[in-house]
Amino acid sequence: MITRRALLSTLAATAVTAPRAVAAELGDDGLHKQPWFMDSFLELPDDLAHAAERGRHLMVLFEQKGCPYCRELHEVNFERDEITGYIKQHFDVLQLDIWGAREVVDFDGAALEERALAQKWGVNYTPTTILFAADNAGAADAQSAETFRLPGYLKPFHYLSSLEYVETREYEKQPFQRYLQDKFAELEEKGIDPDVW
Repeated sequence: MITRRALLSTLAATAVTAPRAVAAELGDDGLHKQPWFMDSFLELPDDLAHAAERGRHLMVLFEQKGCPYCRELHEVNFERDEITGYIKQHFDVLQLDIWGAREVVDFDGAALEERALAQKWGVNYTPTTILFAADNAGAADAQSAETFRLPGYLKPFHYLSSLEYVETREYEKQPFQRYLQDKFAELEEKGIDPDVW
C-alpha cells in the first residue's frame, strides 16, 4: 500500500526532475507570442473575410501583460500539438491587448483603440478568446459576427472542444454544455477517460 507520505515524496521528486514547459516568448508589449499568430492591419471585417475565403475562422485573443492565466494558456494549452495543430488548420489568430492603444477597425466600421474595443465588446477577463465563424463574414457588427466566446482560461480539453464546437458548426444545433455532455458520453462508450484537468 502506498502511503500519503510516499506518494508526496514521489511527486516532489518527479517535479524536480520532470522537464518543464519552455516559457512562452514575451513580446515588447509583455504579451506571450506564438509564431503562428497573424500579422494584421487590425481591420476585423477584412481579417474575417480573408479567413473565410480560405475556409478558416477568425480567433481574437485578448490578453494583458502579467496575466498568469494568459501564461498558462501559452505554456499549457498551446504546448499541446492537438490544440495548436487544430488552430493552425482552422483558425487565423489575432492577439489584442486589453489595455492596448493600437487602432482596430470593428465590424461596424468604427475605428477605436484595443482597450476601447475590449470595453465595447464586454471583455472583462484575460485571456478571452472570441471565435468568429467563416459564415459570419460580412456581418454588420461584432455581436452578429461572434460565434462563441471563452471568457477566461479553459483547461486544454474544454479549450479544444470549444474550437471543435465552432469548426463542426455544432453551435447551430445545440448549446455548448450539451455538446460537451455528448462528447463525454461518446468517449465513455469507447472506454476513454478524457483528460479534463
